Amino acid sequence: MSSEPKGSTPGSINPPNQLTRVNTLPNAEFTIPPADTLSQCRSVPTHSADALASASSKENQRSATATGNEKPHQPHDEESQSTTSTSTTSLNDAVTYPEGGLRAWSVVLGSFLGLVAALGMMNTVGIYHAYIAEHFLQDYTESTISWIFSMYVFLSFFCGLQIGPIFDAHGPRYLVLAGSILLCASMFLLGLCTLYWHFFLVFGVLGGLGTSLIFTPAFAAISHFFLEKRGNATGLAAAGGALGGVIFPLTLEKLLPAVGFAWATRVIAFITLFCCIGACVLIRSRLPPKAGQSVLPDFRIFRQRSYLLLTVGIFMMEWALFIPITFLTTFATSTGALSPAFSYQLLAIFNAGSCAGRWVPGFLADKFGRFNSMIAALAICSATSLTFWLPASLLTPDTPAAATAVKALSIIYAVTFGFASGSNISLTPVCVGQLCDTSVYGRYYATCYTIVSFSTLTGIPIAGALIQAAGGHYWAVVVWTAVCYVVGSLCFVWSRALQVGWKMGVKF
Repeated sequence: MSSEPKGSTPGSINPPNQLTRVNTLPNAEFTIPPADTLSQCRSVPTHSADALASASSKENQRSATATGNEKPHQPHDEESQSTTSTSTTSLNDAVTYPEGGLRAWSVVLGSFLGLVAALGMMNTVGIYHAYIAEHFLQDYTESTISWIFSMYVFLSFFCGLQIGPIFDAHGPRYLVLAGSILLCASMFLLGLCTLYWHFFLVFGVLGGLGTSLIFTPAFAAISHFFLEKRGNATGLAAAGGALGGVIFPLTLEKLLPAVGFAWATRVIAFITLFCCIGACVLIRSRLPPKAGQSVLPDFRIFRQRSYLLLTVGIFMMEWALFIPITFLTTFATSTGALSPAFSYQLLAIFNAGSCAGRWVPGFLADKFGRFNSMIAALAICSATSLTFWLPASLLTPDTPAAATAVKALSIIYAVTFGFASGSNISLTPVCVGQLCDTSVYGRYYATCYTIVSFSTLTGIPIAGALIQAAGGHYWAVVVWTAVCYVVGSLCFVWSRALQVGWKMGVKF
């Protein structure tokens, strides 16, 4: 037996103080140092590890799930520079997912309850906007009032920049608890507000921070328990936000004229408290924190072009999404074709459609592809805005027939757009997860929505300015909404093409 064998088999023992040349990939080779030298050298050449990671990434793309871990962009620290045996083991060890069971579905229930409170409040901003503008802030312009609600939505997403990495490193328990305290405090204090700065701080700032602390962990925790069924599970949880968007407007519509603003908002606060308690008890994580995980954001992940295009697509989508949610009630009231009471119910109708729209696309996404389902939903959003809302905004209800047409178009739009836009919330986390490894999902999702949050900050005030520029008419806002959805859908198509090509028949 020669001292330098020409080939080595797995598990063979090499003589001490000798180096073994291992060829694992064409044109890629690396050296395993003998055991007695490992203690003297903490790092080894990383070229071979990079080659293995590249091959693993390509293999994962063929399985319709990208890793998102681009080795050339990782820092060469002690955590990333491992021995060959450690690198090979980590690449071959696959993370498993329960895909069901009592513990997994209890997390979905906890996320559902948390999103009833957090996204339920977000889906009711149109009611608060209409009532506060009419009864408390009559002397302020539409655009100025809109900053209260745009700040709320902005903070709900922007704070995920830090919340996502903290979730990756420490789990959801304290995040959800802090968010529950802030969100419930916001709802209980809202009934005491009378001035502009009161509403801005209590609803915009305090409510936005509380929503963010619940919103990000609620979605991220589900990714620890589901992979193949992630779209379905996320859709079920996201339906909680739509259900809250049905319960809260109907509750306010009944209680505001009966008991007044203060007690109506307190009733909402007690419902929020109940849901937050369930979320604190049930939402948990499963996968261990990533070794050496930092809680600082890393914008280098935007070097992945597919992920960059996905972020731009979500930015355009969110620029448009909150316009109907915020202004559908005021639009209906301004036409005169719908009574104020029914205008409040219109948002509940919208969220009823969204409730089904958050679960059904998620269920279909697991069968036909997450990106495929999202692209179809975005196309429907733009089409319904131009087909139903635009004619309703252009018609003048000066005759009974015209008034009936405006009312019918508004109701049809609320149902169809509500259903199609439901996936804007439920499928977005799943699409982000399609382009990254689960261990860094919180960082990817939070970094994406840190950028996207600026669209939610500016989208509502832009819409308010467009209404003023159009003399109180809504046709300009409708066109802006449709254009944003068209651009967003094109970005999703391009991002998908970079992963699996331009053939739409491929499941992705």
